[in-house]
Amino acid sequence: MTSITFGEAVRRSIQKDPRYHPAAYELVRDALHVAAKKFRDEAAEDQHVSGQELLAGFRDYVLQEYGPMSNIILDQWGLQRGEDIGNIVYNLIDCGYFGRNDGDSLEDFACGYDFALAFSTPFLPASLRDEREKKSS
Repeated sequence: MTSITFGEAVRRSIQKDPRYHPAAYELVRDALHVAAKKFRDEAAEDQHVSGQELLAGFRDYVLQEYGPMSNIILDQWGLQRGEDIGNIVYNLIDCGYFGRNDGDSLEDFACGYDFALAFSTPFLPASLRDEREKKSS
């Protein structure tokens, strides 16, 4: 892993893969920190999180930061499913900003959750929220 700034890593990533808004990279980076705090002991040397852990931290962070506007913002930034988060992570790995562990894979970000539901359901009235949860189980 080389020492490049985050801004340079984003610039290089967007040159190779222009699907995602620069703000999406910042969002994923910030969500990674949230996931590390949630799933790892702060004193631990290895702060690596799995793809599924990052997705959980991402959901928590986005809901906290953007609330009912989450889906609109994510859509504008090109983030519509877990694989998009994985693509950003791997773009940052490819340019040397993030590292990776053996066994890590882009497929770790598949089968996470439905973004449309995850970022809208918490803001529905309780009766509709309960009905939606019954249908999804």
